[in-house]
Amino acid sequence: MLRAACIVCRGLVKKHSVNDTKIPVHNLHFQRSCHSHFSSLKIHRPLPRISAQWYSSLSRLPPRKSRLFPVSYGFHAKRNFWVARLASRLLKLRYLLLGSAVGGGYTAKKTFDQWKDMFPDLSEYKWIVPDFIWELDQHIDFEKLSKALPDAEELSKLLPDFEKLGESFSLLKGWFSTGHNLVSEVIGPSDLLLFLGPGGETAFKATDSQTFEGSEKQFKKGLLGELILLQEQIQQHEEEARRAAGNINMGTSQQHRKVSDKDKIDQLQEELLRNQLKYQRILERLEKENKDLRKLVLQKDDKGIHQRKLKKSLIDMYSEVLDILSDYDANYNTQDHLPRVVVVGDQSSGKTSVLEMIAQARIFPRGSGEMMTRSPVKVTLSEGPHHVAIFKDSSREFDLTKEADLAALRDEIEVRMRKSVKNGQTVSPETISLSVKGPGIQRMVLVDLPGVISTVTSGMAPDTKETIFNISKAYMLNPNAIILCIQDGSVDAERSIVTDLVSQMDPQGRRTIFVLTKVDLAEKNVASPNRIQQIIEGKLFPMKALGYFAVVTGKGNSNESIDSIKDYEEEFFQGSSLVKKGMLKAHQVTTKNLSLAVSDCFWKMVRESIEQQADAFKATRFNLETEWKNNYPRLRELDRNELFEKAKNEILDEVISLTQVTPKHWEEILQKTLWERVSTHVIENIYLPAAQTMNSGTFNTTVDIKLKQWTDKQLPNKAVEVAWETLQQEFSRFMTEQKGKHDDIFDKLKESVKEESIKRHKWNEQAEDSLRVIQHNTLEDRSISDKQQWDAAIHFMEDTLQSRLKDTESVIRDMVGPDWKERWTSWTSRAPEQHIRNETKTELEKMLKVNEDHPAYLANDEVTTVRKNLEARGVEVDPVLIKDTWHQVYRRHFLKSELEHCNHCRRGFYYYQRHFVDSELECNDVVLFWRIQRMLGITANTLRQQLINTEVRRLEKNVKEVLEDFAEDSDKKVTLLTGKRVQLAENLKKVREIQEKLEAFIEALHKEK
Repeated sequence: MLRAACIVCRGLVKKHSVNDTKIPVHNLHFQRSCHSHFSSLKIHRPLPRISAQWYSSLSRLPPRKSRLFPVSYGFHAKRNFWVARLASRLLKLRYLLLGSAVGGGYTAKKTFDQWKDMFPDLSEYKWIVPDFIWELDQHIDFEKLSKALPDAEELSKLLPDFEKLGESFSLLKGWFSTGHNLVSEVIGPSDLLLFLGPGGETAFKATDSQTFEGSEKQFKKGLLGELILLQEQIQQHEEEARRAAGNINMGTSQQHRKVSDKDKIDQLQEELLRNQLKYQRILERLEKENKDLRKLVLQKDDKGIHQRKLKKSLIDMYSEVLDILSDYDANYNTQDHLPRVVVVGDQSSGKTSVLEMIAQARIFPRGSGEMMTRSPVKVTLSEGPHHVAIFKDSSREFDLTKEADLAALRDEIEVRMRKSVKNGQTVSPETISLSVKGPGIQRMVLVDLPGVISTVTSGMAPDTKETIFNISKAYMLNPNAIILCIQDGSVDAERSIVTDLVSQMDPQGRRTIFVLTKVDLAEKNVASPNRIQQIIEGKLFPMKALGYFAVVTGKGNSNESIDSIKDYEEEFFQGSSLVKKGMLKAHQVTTKNLSLAVSDCFWKMVRESIEQQADAFKATRFNLETEWKNNYPRLRELDRNELFEKAKNEILDEVISLTQVTPKHWEEILQKTLWERVSTHVIENIYLPAAQTMNSGTFNTTVDIKLKQWTDKQLPNKAVEVAWETLQQEFSRFMTEQKGKHDDIFDKLKESVKEESIKRHKWNEQAEDSLRVIQHNTLEDRSISDKQQWDAAIHFMEDTLQSRLKDTESVIRDMVGPDWKERWTSWTSRAPEQHIRNETKTELEKMLKVNEDHPAYLANDEVTTVRKNLEARGVEVDPVLIKDTWHQVYRRHFLKSELEHCNHCRRGFYYYQRHFVDSELECNDVVLFWRIQRMLGITANTLRQQLINTEVRRLEKNVKEVLEDFAEDSDKKVTLLTGKRVQLAENLKKVREIQEKLEAFIEALHKEK
């Protein structure tokens, strides 16, 4: 059996070797017998029949003869004997097959193990191959090298120099004989590249003078370097091949990419559109919320509702009074007499620098020789923990310790100045209010005025010089204003302009403080120091002053900080010869002493004059209140804002009244107006051309075609126009309707609101499309359901024709002149042309009497006949006049005949309903007027629903938006709400506010004392 199993193994091995495929040992058939040896551990499926035949044929056992059992004559034994015998035979065959398979597999396994044990263990001879070769196998892919070199030519190009390799192998042979280790010093693959020579050259170029160890290292470096470079070149060629293949694939898929890119672009565009719509809705919502918030703020300001009042400082209270007085003075051409420090000087004299030194911040825009101060700037200085600046009408605080905020503040001041200047002007009298707080700042209110100029240069308005003088005089005329006169010490005193102006305003010098700037330059340039002493003592200029000061405001560099300027000023005066010689007193120098002196003078003036000013405003208030009581005894004192709120409520109530209009009233107005607008087109372009036909089918065809064209092009648009005009008329009627006692003070405001609301209102664009469908379906219906609708159509037709007949009669009367009754009763006569037309009319009427069914067109031979007949009667007539007269005569004849036909059709409903064909009574024109009448009713109903449900609400929304916009525009309110009553109420409000704030300031001033 062992021999048979071996034969089976050889046969299977030969069979599978023919196909050149390597089959693992565990896939051979004899392995099944091996597995069957362990059948007790795992249940296997029955072996295939082929396997069973294979093994059964190899066993070559002789067939066994069946053994006959003795015959039994019992019933049960006779029936089951052959079955049992067959089962026993089959069982013996299975055992035979299983046993042979198990034995054969076991024998084959033992034989394979014996062959395996016969081979020697080659791992013991691994030392023969040096470690250097194993490392080459790990880092060099020899299989890839062999595949990458298809022919001898390319291989010869890529292989290293064999002569050098021969020399290296000869060295290798010598090293084997001496027993040296080849690669004992090669650490790893990372060291191989370090051993390569520069420029790709190997280390095989070693000389004989090198040592044995050096030669060994050079050999290793050369061989490994050549092989690694060879592998890198192969990898580079493979990368280029893959890149070329990718380019080819890219070309084939480029068209598909274009399609996919187009789809992506479309998707991105749709997504972008959706995002735009979403953010547009968000923006609209935010704008609406912003408008609502502004509205609430305005309402609170108008009604006097304020948050909890914070305690204000004394100087802030005084500055607030000055701001209110500034507006009051500008509006009513008055001038208050409250104290303030007015800073005046020639252009570029350094007055802005002096003010900045007092405020301790570079807050003003600067320019060398250029006019930078274009309007008065009121600066309220006060002491505070933080150095900040804030405008009167803004909540933003500028941190003056940060250069970025300082630059932003200077830009804002310049923008406000340029904004206040009107077109064609250079300077403006409007005041910019600014508050500056900081530690160590003296409390006062200063006003920086534009510098006085001597010559108007190019680019300036011609009246710039006079305007600056007028602004300066207006501030200096205040008897309680402190004049801070700034003079440039580096120029000649004779060139000064401002000193003459100051001496005119304050000849005694009781409220003037003189300041000499740029003393450092004056000390260097002036030949005689006594000249500076004369200026400080008030002996050189023809003016007097309370005090004289000398200051230094920097070295002329606009980027200097306030601290550096202060240090420079102190350093200069400490070493100045003017101070050392006694020409300048110590209390007359530095801006610190100047600010202290100005502040003391300011508060002294305030305490002396404030109560007097309060009494003056108290008297003004009494006069205004007396005037109101005498002129408007039964009216409340409503200022402009309060009157606007009252008018706003009235207008909104009138808009709400539109929703109270009854549907019947809307439909009657709409139907009547729409028919007036379209009746001419229906009669002239649809009915009259169709009525000229003598055939009922032609009449209906003409009517249907013309109605379809009319509905598609003109009718819906005309209906929407009528509805919009009707809404305007009703809105105007409610706005102008007088309820009770009419107050004409609101008329101008209401008219402006009405016009602006109507201008903004746009009818819904989709209404016209829906209306077109409804009108088209209505005009296509010809079915009159009952006698009542028939009679209504006849009545509508009669009214229309009667109206047209009356118009035609009026035209004919104007053409032919008065008849004999009118001529006798009114003593009038016909004109020659009227006489000719009358004769022509008579001749044409004779023609119509002969042929009542005459067509509308007058033939040329008929025109000739009429003309000949008139010439026979001595009347010369033009053919054009005959045709013109014929048009009106035939029109009257046709309308009269149609009225008679309409009267006959009163009894025609029965024939219409039964569809009788009666040539004498065809009432298609009645059906036409019924269709027109029904279209008018349904159109009026549809427009009425649109008006009540949509357009009235949209109009109300527009009115609210207009009122909100007007509420935010003060100039608009001043323009629309005018009159003596409004002006008097505004004066009362301002004077009361000023008096209340003055009294509060006086109370706080007394407490501070």
